Amino acid sequence: MAKTSEKLFAAACEVIPGGVNSPVRAWKAVGGAPLFIQRASGSKVTDADGTDYIDYVGSWGPMILGHSHRSVLQEVQNTLREGMSFGAPTAREIEMARRICSIVDSVDKVRLVNSGTEATMTALRIARGFTGRDKILKFEGCYHGHADSLLVRAGSGALTLGVPDSAGVTSGTSSDTLLAKFNDIKGVARCFEAHGPEIAALIVEPIAGNMGVVPPASGFLEGLRELTQTHGALLIFDEVMTGFRVGLEGAQGLYGICPDLSCFGKVVGGGMPLAAVGGRSEVMEVLAPLGPVYQAGTLSGNPLAVAAGLATLDQIGQPGVYDRLERSAARLEEGLCRIIADRSIVACVNRVGSMWTLFLGVSEVADFDAAKRGDLEMFSRFFHAMLERGIYMAPSAFEAAFVSLAHSDDDIDATIRAVDESLAAIA
Repeated sequence: MAKTSEKLFAAACEVIPGGVNSPVRAWKAVGGAPLFIQRASGSKVTDADGTDYIDYVGSWGPMILGHSHRSVLQEVQNTLREGMSFGAPTAREIEMARRICSIVDSVDKVRLVNSGTEATMTALRIARGFTGRDKILKFEGCYHGHADSLLVRAGSGALTLGVPDSAGVTSGTSSDTLLAKFNDIKGVARCFEAHGPEIAALIVEPIAGNMGVVPPASGFLEGLRELTQTHGALLIFDEVMTGFRVGLEGAQGLYGICPDLSCFGKVVGGGMPLAAVGGRSEVMEVLAPLGPVYQAGTLSGNPLAVAAGLATLDQIGQPGVYDRLERSAARLEEGLCRIIADRSIVACVNRVGSMWTLFLGVSEVADFDAAKRGDLEMFSRFFHAMLERGIYMAPSAFEAAFVSLAHSDDDIDATIRAVDESLAAIA
């Protein structure tokens, strides 16, 4: 008899395109019917058949505290009693904006939105409105949401499905998007030499997470900052994934780089639909109602989402939080690297803080081209072998995995054993 998840997926395919509401969830890259998750707590998720798994998806990044954290649930429940949505300003929005501004040095003002896609889309519109220029520069393999101008050689789900460009994106829109290779500062310089006066902004994941985790090379981010300043373009850090994840101040705090605009999501909402774009006052003030750049959202600053986000920021702002995350993630990385060496397999582990990726079939990954050389068939077999051993990972070789504060040493050690057994089983 089919598992409950298989039955649910069959039913979903009748009424939802592909059976899912976000493409990677369909497991096209690894095969099989996706797990339908019933509930989650701490480091574990439980599927519709009641099977528990140690979770490294973490709702694709937000669950830095682990699932169903008591403080977050309590704040959401308290707020729910006051109402779900008003379509009007609330005091909590001010508190959230002040909190972000107080934590992130580059941010003077903040606009709250509902998703990472909205944040990056808004940041680009701000940049174009502020500079009066049309073109943007992005990097191959970096995913910044599904806005039209950003679905050009994108990572994440677009890369997973093998269709990095999307139908429905006009040639006029894509012609304003310029491409460079991640970690290739010379290529970026050539692009600015050719198009400098037309470029409104350069947008980058300061630590790539949507072709798998790829850290910036030494001097790369510093070079981007210098080039954008020289040519009068804005530097946008897409910290939807890295913000409040790799450190309280995100990647910009970790590397000491001050962008003009920053996009936040995932952790900032504590698992609820919340994101933000922020930057220098003079840049942000081109937004309506102060300026000519229009942006709006019925549910922007939703009180439940803001409550969850504030409760999460309260917890991760406590002393020692990122040291704990670093210790757990380093323990996992060391175990995986030991297995790779002992088994003499071609693989590597990329990690920054609590974000990590095990790449199979390649010994080093520093850019999009190297990520694509990974062994996708081997990853598919590895994914299912891990699932059989109670480990839930992203169903794609091109995604980051996440360690949370809820992952115990026992969870980490069980994961290391599962990796060892899985690699032995698929050899």
